Amino acid sequence: MKGQFEWSRLVEFYETDLAGITHFSNFYRWMESAEHDFLRLRGVALHQGGVGWPRVNASADFKKPIKFGDLIRVSVSIAELRTRSIRYTFEFRVNESDEIHATGEMVSVCVDLATMKAIEIPSKIRCLLE
Repeated sequence: MKGQFEWSRLVEFYETDLAGITHFSNFYRWMESAEHDFLRLRGVALHQGGVGWPRVNASADFKKPIKFGDLIRVSVSIAELRTRSIRYTFEFRVNESDEIHATGEMVSVCVDLATMKAIEIPSKIRCLLE
């Protein structure tokens, strides 16, 4: 499978809680944004050709706080490319450090948007991801 992708952005004030630490819900938003950019970079158009990618599972583990103003770097990898789904893994780092502050995992299923039923990942998309 094609290698890792890194997505980055600054943590905004509105993404933090009263302690100035990133609210946990933002990690899921960031995983989805990183996934979308990862797919676009490989030429996979979202919701084109009647195919969609709903999430069926998502999890995150938090190891160290990420705070307002930090530059987060999110590494995205395809851990498993199945017949109808993709399992991604994510690692969150801050600024220039290689220390992992959080990890995440997400499973997206390929569906026919007209029926919302799981379908095999089209071969033209699979080729872009392998």
